[in-house]
Amino acid sequence: MIAPEVLLQGYRLGVFPMGMEDGSIEWFSPDPRGILPLQTFHLPHALERLLRKGVFETRINTAFVQVIRRCAQREETWINREIIQSYTQLHELGHAHSVEVWQEGKLAGGLYGVTLGGAFFGESMFHAVTDASKVALAALVARLRAARFALLDTQWLTPHLERFGAVAISRRQYLHLLARAAALTRSFDPGEQLRSW
Repeated sequence: MIAPEVLLQGYRLGVFPMGMEDGSIEWFSPDPRGILPLQTFHLPHALERLLRKGVFETRINTAFVQVIRRCAQREETWINREIIQSYTQLHELGHAHSVEVWQEGKLAGGLYGVTLGGAFFGESMFHAVTDASKVALAALVARLRAARFALLDTQWLTPHLERFGAVAISRRQYLHLLARAAALTRSFDPGEQLRSW
């Protein structure tokens, strides 16, 4: 396992681990770096309409292990056993969190990530029901805004994340934002239930 203090120090320095095909762990610091500015988050109209229908319930930290294991269930994954064990321990210490989307009592989608001060580092997301991971992202942003977080790190910029307003910035810019955000005192977990849509 990666020791919790090593993981957190990595995030402070702007690096994060990924499991490789040979079972080893490597550390990454992309340049440019993907972030999702919280104040300019874009909620697509189709997703807004879906949220109004009230078919999903969103919770925080009620099924972290289920979420990280579901995120790992794909043909190509960097989430190996060591990553799962390491982040589960980080979760137990209050530094890793899951946002879960439930439908009729079943886990429909979700995401997990790490908090450090006023920064949230998004790690991975999954969906078992169409659009459930998008609902999780919208719920995450709502929580981060409410808790006055300053940084949502997406690691890389993807076309999917661009639809929500994500942008790429230089590593130098990122490290500047990270230092300011990590110095803040913020609390992510508001309790079991986040919001019913």
